Amino acid sequence: MSDPREILDRVESEERELVLTGFDLTDAWTLGARMREAAAAASLPIVIGITLGEARVFHTALPGSSADNDGWLERKTRVARRFGRSSYGVGLSFRAAGKSFDTDARLDTELFAAHGGVFPITVAGVGVVGTVGVSGLPQADDHAFVVEQLRAFVASR
Repeated sequence: MSDPREILDRVESEERELVLTGFDLTDAWTLGARMREAAAAASLPIVIGITLGEARVFHTALPGSSADNDGWLERKTRVARRFGRSSYGVGLSFRAAGKSFDTDARLDTELFAAHGGVFPITVAGVGVVGTVGVSGLPQADDHAFVVEQLRAFVASR
């Protein structure tokens, strides 16, 4: 599945599927801790971040990650917040349209990165209330890890 349109269809389906009934600070801690445990068990060299509104409410770094990963996480988080959808979905949307996010979005690439890894936290009837993301793996893997963890979180509620 290397066609950007096919991947985009899957990502858009994930964005529609992963809508929560609510999300608060306790949920952020529960989700973040679950993600850290899964990442540590798999020895993933990632940083994990969760925001509510503009506030960073959870952050952790695992062995092998670096400050560079924090920079990528922040840039991808800005994209998810600005567009109200996954950072991967935004990048794929541009590619599927034959465009480049870096030039066609007309946003500062030092502040915004449309690469996989940050997903909007969407609450039914409310909209996007925050983000959950990781950085440290190839973008498709960053995205897949977040989706897997968010699915498990939703299933546990």
